[in-house]
Amino acid sequence: MLRFLIIPVFLLWSCNPKAQNEQPKQEILKVDFSLPSKLKEVSGIALSPDKKTAWAIEDQGNKNIIYGIDQQGKLITEALVENADNTDWEDITADPQGNIYIGDFGNNDNNRQDLSIVKVDLKDTAQKTTKAIQTTKFHYEGQTEFPPKKSNWLYDCEAFVEMDGNFYLFTKNRSKGFDGTFLVFQVPNKEGDFEAKLIGKLKLSGKYSDAAITSAAINSTKDKIVLLTHKNIHVLSGFTPNDFNGAKIQKISLQHNSQKEALVFLDDKTLLIADEADKKTGGNVYKFSF
Repeated sequence: MLRFLIIPVFLLWSCNPKAQNEQPKQEILKVDFSLPSKLKEVSGIALSPDKKTAWAIEDQGNKNIIYGIDQQGKLITEALVENADNTDWEDITADPQGNIYIGDFGNNDNNRQDLSIVKVDLKDTAQKTTKAIQTTKFHYEGQTEFPPKKSNWLYDCEAFVEMDGNFYLFTKNRSKGFDGTFLVFQVPNKEGDFEAKLIGKLKLSGKYSDAAITSAAINSTKDKIVLLTHKNIHVLSGFTPNDFNGAKIQKISLQHNSQKEALVFLDDKTLLIADEADKKTGGNVYKFSF
């Protein structure tokens, strides 16, 4: 397994609403491992099927490269995606078969009309190049202006998962008057150009650092999806494949504020979390057990 910091967390699920809002006791997040220096702006991580390799990407302004990191955190490969530009790669995920997908859907100004998810032919760390073998283009149901009014900037995205032949996108709220609202969209995992179906409108509590979503991960039993923000993780449960409006949300404080941008399940009780590097902090990976 990848060697990272373990943070014990005890989730207390209860029918009592007060108990649901209480924060679990835990240690303060500490740095255990630094990412390779080339990954200053990590925006997503995924794992190989044997979990011996972490695949990482960077976002807008960086190269169209997928970086492979071994169990000791050493950079072992840089696989150039030959036929896909990095317009704004904001998350990377894998399906149960080990297929790798990159979300080119960063949309800070809510004005992009070239959003896509690319599937890449990436099998092992011997590869120095790879190719996009499927491109899923999409536009959001409900968006008719590019950009819309700033009070409705709900069409940026930095987080998605794949589940049973569909992608699920969780948008990042950039609206004036931020209130934690986010949208959930469903897109078929197919080659083509689709309307992303709106299947949920939910709200996270807190300010921007508490509630602006930067990555997502799904467990193996497909009954929990974790959303990452700079300060917290938010565990979604009680959703159905075509309806997230009734999902329950459990907020867990990380007691640590940094530009956390990447999230993946190591196993069903353990998360790997990565943050961007700035002049003094970040550029690290943490293991978070709950």
